[in-house]
Amino acid sequence: MITFEGLDENFNFIVLEVENQAKATRKFMDAPSRNMHTKIANRDDYIDNLKTIIENKCYSRIHADHSLDRNQVNKIRAIQVICVNLEKIADYFVNITKQMRYLDDQSFIKKYDYDEVFDVIMDRLAAVLSALRKEDMSKALYICKAEPILDDLYKVRFDRVMNEMGLGRDAQSLVTVLFIFRYFERVGDALLNIGEAIIFSMLGERIKIEQFDALQRTLTKSGFSGSLADIDFRAIWGSRSGCRIGKVEQREDEVSANEGHKQGSIYKEGSLEKIRKERESILRWKKTFPNLVPDIYGFHEEADKGAMLVEFLNGCTLDEVVLTGEDEFVRNALFIFESTVLETWTTTLERLPLRTDYIRQVQKRLGGVLQTHPEFWRTPQAMGQAKVCSTESLLKECAEIEAEIEAPFSVFIHGDFNINNVVYDHAAQQIHYIDLYRSRDFDYIQDVSVFLVSNFRMPIFDANHRDRINKVIGQFYGFAKEFALRREDPTFEARMAFALARSFYTSTRFELNFQFSKEMYNRSMFLLEKIHHYRGGDWRQFALPEDILYY
Repeated sequence: MITFEGLDENFNFIVLEVENQAKATRKFMDAPSRNMHTKIANRDDYIDNLKTIIENKCYSRIHADHSLDRNQVNKIRAIQVICVNLEKIADYFVNITKQMRYLDDQSFIKKYDYDEVFDVIMDRLAAVLSALRKEDMSKALYICKAEPILDDLYKVRFDRVMNEMGLGRDAQSLVTVLFIFRYFERVGDALLNIGEAIIFSMLGERIKIEQFDALQRTLTKSGFSGSLADIDFRAIWGSRSGCRIGKVEQREDEVSANEGHKQGSIYKEGSLEKIRKERESILRWKKTFPNLVPDIYGFHEEADKGAMLVEFLNGCTLDEVVLTGEDEFVRNALFIFESTVLETWTTTLERLPLRTDYIRQVQKRLGGVLQTHPEFWRTPQAMGQAKVCSTESLLKECAEIEAEIEAPFSVFIHGDFNINNVVYDHAAQQIHYIDLYRSRDFDYIQDVSVFLVSNFRMPIFDANHRDRINKVIGQFYGFAKEFALRREDPTFEARMAFALARSFYTSTRFELNFQFSKEMYNRSMFLLEKIHHYRGGDWRQFALPEDILYY
């Protein structure tokens, strides 16, 4: 148990005072009195002061004491969150007592059995100190579960009050009853925050109760039989797809106690559609390239959410290799990478023409682009006889042009082939793919353009690193162009223009540096204009201006 002199004492007091506030509010509702109301109001001032004192101690301790380890910092952060929510609960009790004055008859509220609600609240408040001190996961979850229970109790009383209001009697009292039970329901929200803060103090990461449940069920299905308290859960990167991603492994002390090996895996939770699609893609990749993608250890779905536990792959992402590796190390990684890409393209190639949809992909993502950069929407312009069409018109016409050009074959593409979705394991001389929910049979040029622009858009501008990035871009573009020549793909450069325009334009929504994002936007517009002016020409003769690939 981690303790902090002074802070622990204040924390104990605020928990006990909020418990006393709950008891006092219950007594007040049983038998309202001016004296009891004054006591509740005065105690609320004391709780507010305690919360401020605890917050100040939490912040000063974290910033002043550099000897604190990660677990101690997490504990202090959890205490601060818990105190904020305890103070909210105390405020809700004060608001409940204030509402009582609006009842025509103060005994009116007794018809709605508030004792049931108080039993839930007081039971959970009594568990807070023990859950935090003993790092008791089951008690933390028990506190969290107050929220759905109080929601259900509120719904029952809400439905009853609405039915009774239809009778046309006691309107003011009935509305007051709704307000009172609405405050009780908000107490449940605060208790949920408290329980999740206690879980955070143990896991070291903020994780919502529904995500925790999904993690627990997914681990169980993977064969894990230990306690969730034995798990170290650590968020490792953000996902633009809206999924929560984290690394899950046994804690060091548990590994030592069991004389076992520390096992790591990646936990991914998000929309059911995306998690299902990624699972299907991984399984399909596995059939043909068993070592290319991670193993799936567990999968769980519930309602509209899905969760998956997959193998943690050794190595580092390719962008790390490019930016930090020695030249020979980088050359070796790129050789293995290109060999892997060539094998996947060659093995999955289907010699059937297909239509591409690069412009449609731009149109689909316009909302996100314009939310970040509303300036990237051009209106029609004219100067003398010269005219410039609007973004809307340009995209529409380029979509019509794209429909005239077919890819001569398809391959099974990664679908989100950013440089940081490729992992290089130097020891095993192996490339791995991750984040595969967009995999599909499509034009290989999509993967090429995404990879090239993911290099371009790295916000690193010093000459040395930019030269490294440009070399990777040039090498991979030459590799793809050679593949197109050998596979008799005569419209490679034309489709590459569409794909690059798509990747440059849609990438601007992830870049807040306006000048840099404007560079990508201008390159996209240049390519779209070039496509537009070439309409009617022989697309086999179209030449891509390769300088557009480099910054």
